[in-house]
Amino acid sequence: MAKKFYVGNLPYRLTDEELKEVFAVCGEVISAYVIRDKFNHRSKGFGFVEMADGVENVIETLNGKDMDGRAITVSEARERTERPAPAPSQSYDNNDNYSNNQ
Repeated sequence: MAKKFYVGNLPYRLTDEELKEVFAVCGEVISAYVIRDKFNHRSKGFGFVEMADGVENVIETLNGKDMDGRAITVSEARERTERPAPAPSQSYDNNDNYSNNQ
């Protein structure tokens, strides 16, 4: 079963391919991607890497590694949890009276 890792404190200019190359020293990388803002597509400074079975010492090897003056953090990724639905929108009319738009 593949393992997924969270990688934090990444340099903002880092590409997906460069992230993959960094992790390739530890074994076969299935996927690597830097999380980007959905509006301006700038890096958020963290990402995820999925590696094949049999890889060992990834955290010990890469956690704290210097990349462009930043010490990256590497840990096992946690399962994504369901977030509650957003609350109904609330607004005020022109007379500053509260109304609940449902």
